[in-house]
Amino acid sequence: MTGFDSFIVVDWSARSAPSPVRESPDSIWIGMARRGEEEVDCSYLRTRAAAMAFLTERLDAELAANRRTLVGFDFPFGYPKGFAEVVTGTKDPLALWADLAERIEDAPDNSNNRFAVATALNQLFPGVGPFWGCPLAAANADLPEKGTARKDHGLPERRQTEQALPRAQPCWKLYTTGSVGSQALLGLPRLHALRERYGAQLAVAPFQAPDRPIVLAEVFPSLIADVIDQLQSDDEIKDRAQVRVLARALSRLDPGHLNRLLREGDAEEGWILGLGHEDQLRAAALPALRPPPLRNDCFALPAGVDWTPVDDALAMLRERLRPVVGVESVPLMQAAGRILAADVVARRSNPPLPNTAVDGYGFAAATLGPGDQVLPLVDGRAAAGVPFAGEVPAAHAIRVLTGAALPAGVDTVVLDEDCTVAHGQVAFRAGFKSGANTRRAGEDVATGDIALRKGRVLTPADLALAAAVGVSELPVQEPLRVAVLSTGDELRAPGSDARAGQIFDANRPMLLSLLARMGHVPCDMGIVSDDRATLRQVLADAAAQADVIITSGGASAGDEDHVSALLREAGAMQEWRIALKPGRPLALGLWDGVPVFGLPGNPVAALVCTLIFAAPAMSVLAGAGWRDPQGFTVPAAFEKRKKPGRREYLRARVREGRAEVFKSEGSGRISGLSWAEGLVELPDGAATIQPGDPVRYIPFGSFGL
Repeated sequence: MTGFDSFIVVDWSARSAPSPVRESPDSIWIGMARRGEEEVDCSYLRTRAAAMAFLTERLDAELAANRRTLVGFDFPFGYPKGFAEVVTGTKDPLALWADLAERIEDAPDNSNNRFAVATALNQLFPGVGPFWGCPLAAANADLPEKGTARKDHGLPERRQTEQALPRAQPCWKLYTTGSVGSQALLGLPRLHALRERYGAQLAVAPFQAPDRPIVLAEVFPSLIADVIDQLQSDDEIKDRAQVRVLARALSRLDPGHLNRLLREGDAEEGWILGLGHEDQLRAAALPALRPPPLRNDCFALPAGVDWTPVDDALAMLRERLRPVVGVESVPLMQAAGRILAADVVARRSNPPLPNTAVDGYGFAAATLGPGDQVLPLVDGRAAAGVPFAGEVPAAHAIRVLTGAALPAGVDTVVLDEDCTVAHGQVAFRAGFKSGANTRRAGEDVATGDIALRKGRVLTPADLALAAAVGVSELPVQEPLRVAVLSTGDELRAPGSDARAGQIFDANRPMLLSLLARMGHVPCDMGIVSDDRATLRQVLADAAAQADVIITSGGASAGDEDHVSALLREAGAMQEWRIALKPGRPLALGLWDGVPVFGLPGNPVAALVCTLIFAAPAMSVLAGAGWRDPQGFTVPAAFEKRKKPGRREYLRARVREGRAEVFKSEGSGRISGLSWAEGLVELPDGAATIQPGDPVRYIPFGSFGL
């Protein structure tokens, strides 16, 4: 079953009369959001009957449109253990819903018999209670006005979910502030009516698997009250803000994570959706944080600069760029390859307790005498996940298995292979140091330590560490979306008909796949002809869907170099003439606030400029910080005489520990890119390279490929 398309949150009311005509607090409010849409439709309903008519109309429409809907109600779906069984003879909470539907009378004008029903239910139990709270005129020996008058009814005061959330009111309270008991008595019969109406198309979480077109769930907007307060507008009614913000938060949660949340909780008592995952709800409720746009002068060269050395160009890019993507929270299992947006703090130590690193026998080293040892064994053992409950006496030992928490009275372990065991005793040689073969609690990472640093590209090993310290979701940067387009009338798509003077577009396949390997999201904008109006529209389309635009061709100053011309026209164009071979012209600018990298049209130069300039710049824009490629000094397997003035990058690979370079330096030789496994970088000055001389080799893997 796919994720949900629509999300409805209902703020219920137990009023005994219709709410005011004017929108008011403490009434029924319904918020409806759709996945992928920012707007939340909020409606005010004066009676429960009107609210149910409104809901069924909406749910019928969603079913007809084949949209899955999650509906959250802010009252308890169950009662503490024992209540349903006394009332219905079964522990099934849904049978209790049906029983309450038989008992409750709830008229179209909101008049109802909830206090009489509570009195009758209390009479099924010994003592006084569990329900309490009513107007003085309705109070009687079986339904006390105050909770302190209850006694001996034999039921817990709170469900497990309320024990985990002390500020949530117990479901026995029927009157005055926080009377969720009345909301449940009047709400559960209405939910039973929905079950009867929609049958197998509806499921109730967590009592049933959340795999139907309609799923009902218990919610508690005050889980994220701080965020609701932050997002509530000045004149907005609190109840309206609650359904609006929570509906939007649910619509933004990862579908797989939301499905897991719906399965949490007790099968008899129910559970508040999202309890224990408040941070994820808060993150989903808040608008995605996005940095301000780059300044128009971020690519401007200092006055008088003409030819720019490679290191100077890189330094200017590093100084002037910053992240342009927002932040989102994703489940741990979906975080590999993403960029961490904030430091991850350990919620639990790893290891959480002192434990044994081997199978063997544990004891307290300080309690032993000199020489070889023969110790009596304590009955029982300690195993991973099955700790020993008692304490090991001094000068005694206990059987321990790898990973087991050290029992009280144990700080040292001797290996199985170093022991003789017989007749309830263990013998081993002297010489063991205190703490041998054990791991200290938190010796890897302690609670409160920073386990992972912001800006890290998350690896499978990072996910293992995050899991070990109790983290289930990670804040990550939204993926950097990079639009790629090729320009030129001479270009044709690979495999199409090409006339004389036309060539196949090699750059887009290369750049799109390269960006995907780097972890970015490539957006293919196709081939653009040498027509300024067409290019202007494609750039506008690219800026609307991407964070960065990469073009190839048209970046110089010729008649058909429309990329440079349009960027100049937009007032945000700089042509950086880099002292670089291959490459040189690099057009940099902004289009509708989106950075543009105008690469040379030659594939070899396009690749080199992407790796040397665009790759580290995009790393900054994506939130990972500047990343210099890791190079290695290796002997040359070639000879070359280089003139001063430009840094050169040669297509290369390493064989038998020596760097080979491609047989031709011609920038049109695309086969050299396929042949190469990295680049040899030659410095800006003059150089004469002989076989065996040290050169800097940068493997393509150092660029994230």
